[in-house]
Amino acid sequence: MEFSWSPEQLQLRQKAKLFSEANLNEDVSQKEQNNLFPLEEWKKCAEFGVLGWPFSKEYGGSGFDPLTTVLMLEGLGYGCKDNGLPFSLNSQLWSTQVAINAFGTEEQKQKYLTRLISGAIGAFGITEEGSGSDTYALEMTAEKVDGGYILNGEKHYITLAPLCEIAVVFATTNIKLAKWGITAFIVDTTMDGFTRSEVRDKVGMRTTPMGNLYLKNCFVPDENRLGREGSGLSLFSSAMESERGYIFASQIGRLEKQLELSIAYANTRMTFGKSIGKNQSISNRIANMRLRLETSKMHLYKVAYLDQHDLPLMKEAAMAKLYISEAFVESSMDFIRIFGAKGVVTEYEVERDLRDGLGGLIYSGTSDIQRNIIAKLDGLL
Repeated sequence: MEFSWSPEQLQLRQKAKLFSEANLNEDVSQKEQNNLFPLEEWKKCAEFGVLGWPFSKEYGGSGFDPLTTVLMLEGLGYGCKDNGLPFSLNSQLWSTQVAINAFGTEEQKQKYLTRLISGAIGAFGITEEGSGSDTYALEMTAEKVDGGYILNGEKHYITLAPLCEIAVVFATTNIKLAKWGITAFIVDTTMDGFTRSEVRDKVGMRTTPMGNLYLKNCFVPDENRLGREGSGLSLFSSAMESERGYIFASQIGRLEKQLELSIAYANTRMTFGKSIGKNQSISNRIANMRLRLETSKMHLYKVAYLDQHDLPLMKEAAMAKLYISEAFVESSMDFIRIFGAKGVVTEYEVERDLRDGLGGLIYSGTSDIQRNIIAKLDGLL
């Protein structure tokens, strides 16, 4: 695998970094404290093309290959103090949009994918109160009627749900077939019986709205079924490979920023007549941060390489999600320790990374589930 970057790719990363630094850092602390979604910044990202980077120009995208896309997402994360906005963008890119792009009809892509790429907010609804890690134990039903389906049920803990205009949801069309009876649908706010909850408060990623979707006798026409009836399992698995592999691409940029800030502080903070970086306990932490950053890059780039060459990537995507999410928590802990008292005082904007990182151990499949996937593919389970 060749991971050298062309001058054009490096220029695109730098362009994303400069855009992020200049446009995405206004009043981050205030928005984060008040659970405010940065809508204006989201619109700027859409105008900059972020939501279309890996998609065809036919639908308003840029047509970038996976390696170029993740490199640019790194740059976006490096320049943005708010982890929530890049996470929201990645969540929509790699689940809702990927699902419609891969399984949608031409009419669905023209109607919905183009809207999402231009800045409409989309959610990916599979999790229910009783089906988190047990993904396919769904209670939402879809009853076939003339011209479409009647959907009933709730989706919980859904990223972007409180503000979404479009949602891909999964429901059971044939309970006797268990997971083989699950079907995906595209619903939007124009449909009667489709409502959303308020934002649910959480420990981190507070600028990323999370909430519930409610469908009560919601009629969804046949043309909004996504894929064949009963193909929900294949659709979900495909989208999850992308989401697990790429959802923390921007966090790698933040890992790099953490490292740079830590080195600079360790070289200038003086105690006992010398910089704290001269202390082995500090220098070792920074060495570990460097190791996590470089290893995270290798996991991410390998997924993108396999994707770009149409090779299987389920295990590699699980490993990337597992490693990067846990590395971000560990490096955020070191980030706080290096800054000492400043690390736990909110005005210095250091402790936020740790709070934001905790959810990564849960989102898009828990760390335990990722380990199970890896073990199963290695023939152990």
